This record gives sequence, C-alpha cells and structure tokens, in this order.
Amino acid sequence: MTGGPPPQRQARAVRLGPRSVAALVLVSAVGVAGFGWPFLAPPDASLNAHAQDAPWLFAGVLVLLVAVVAATISESGLGPKAVAMLGVLAAAGAALRPIGAGTAGLEPMFFLMVLSGRVLGPGFGFVLGSITMFASALLTGGVGPWMPFQMLAMGWFTMGAGLLPGPDRLRGRAELLMLAAYGFLAAFAYGTVMNLAGWTFMNTLASNIAFDPDASLPANLAHFLAYCLATSLGWDGGRAAMTVVLTLTLGTPLLKALRRATRRAAFETPVTFEKGDGVSRPT
Repeated sequence: MTGGPPPQRQARAVRLGPRSVAALVLVSAVGVAGFGWPFLAPPDASLNAHAQDAPWLFAGVLVLLVAVVAATISESGLGPKAVAMLGVLAAAGAALRPIGAGTAGLEPMFFLMVLSGRVLGPGFGFVLGSITMFASALLTGGVGPWMPFQMLAMGWFTMGAGLLPGPDRLRGRAELLMLAAYGFLAAFAYGTVMNLAGWTFMNTLASNIAFDPDASLPANLAHFLAYCLATSLGWDGGRAAMTVVLTLTLGTPLLKALRRATRRAAFETPVTFEKGDGVSRPT
C-alpha cells in the first residue's frame, strides 16, 4: 500500500543565480543604510548636517540599484512568459492600490503581493513588488523621493513571501494561516520602514517627535517610536487586517489560479524546435 503520489515540485518563474543573489544583497545593504542612516550615523557625521537632503541621495542610489537587480534577474531566467505574467500581476496590483488609498490603510494590493511571491518565488517576488509600486506611483501621482524606498520595501515584502518554508508540501488551511500571519507582520514592518523614509523630513522645530541630528541614539529611537504611534499605527493596522481577511477568504482560489498558470506557462521548460516535414515546431 502506498501513501499516494509525491507532492509536485513547485515551479519558479525565476531561479536565482549567484549574480542575482549578489545584486539582491547589494541593493538590500544599501537599502538598510538608506532607511537606517539616522540611527547608523553618529551625531557628528556630515550626513546629519544634510538631514533634509539625505533621502534624496539614497533615493537616487536605490533607483539605480533596483534597475541593476531587475536586469541581473532578467539575465538569469526572466523569459517572455515570466515577463507576461509579471506585467499582468503588476498591472493588477497597481490597479488595486488606489481602491483603498486614503481609507485607514485599506490597501488590497498587499494580499496579492503575498500570494504572488509565495507561488512565484523570491526572485520574481522582488521584481514584482518593485515594479508594482513604481507603476502604482505613476498611476496615483505619488512620485517623490519616497518612491524608491517604497519600491525597495515592497520588493522585500513580496520576496519574503517567496522565502517562507514548505512551498512544495504545505497546502490548504495551514498554508493560508501561515501566509495570513506573514502578511499581518510584514504589513506592520512595511509601515515601520517607510516611516524611516519620511521621518527625517519633519522639521525639528515643528514637533518633539521629529528626527534630531544632534540627539543621542536612545533619544531618536524614542522620537521615532512616538512618531510611529502618532502617525501610522492605525494605518498599518488597517493594512494588516485587510491583508489577513483577503488572504483567508480569497487565498485558496487565487493560489490555485496562480499555480495553474505557472504550470501551464512551464517557466522552467526550455523552448526547443523540432524539424519534421519541413516545418519547425516548438516542444
């Protein structure tokens, strides 16, 4: 008596190679510096003297690095079929974002990013998250120095779903609960890192929760915590709650649809041609 057929290995739209991994590590390292420089730079650092200009500097660097990562991943396996799926999902995500914009953080695009990253893997997930945020920024007019930070944070958000354990074995209710838990925590994490991108723009004379270049690390940490509690806790909570609700209610059919599309696309099957009767046919 057998225990049934073994679970089918989940296909990936993009297989990360050494160059892709190195590029992702590089852009993530620069991203950490770009988000965390208020805490990483000592009070006497010259960077603190340009607190209002620093986000622009890091934004320009991140745009270039995200482009490098996308190009590197494309060289390692982002073929025509993967590009087509990337375009469809990015367009869907960009269209979903304005639906809840300005309404207590109710942003349905986050649940689509979680499920897409889970099915299509971390490499595809990073590119999808970045491009979706870029497209939605153009759609909503949200272009500014914060946009590259949004692209990077959403790339991390979507890539993280692709790094969750058990993609080939964990199915059903257990998988949905794991994705919902990830979406809940990652929604707060996204809001927190994005607070870092905007926090330094506050005028220190306007509020005692603003970044102070001359303050100590503990003092700025306290300011930042107060800033998060005062400005974004409710917004992040709404985003997290909607991600959980949509994942638990719509996750099963959408996961099935994404996996069916991935199997039919056969991303990992190379295209070859056979000659017969004078006609070339793809196999």
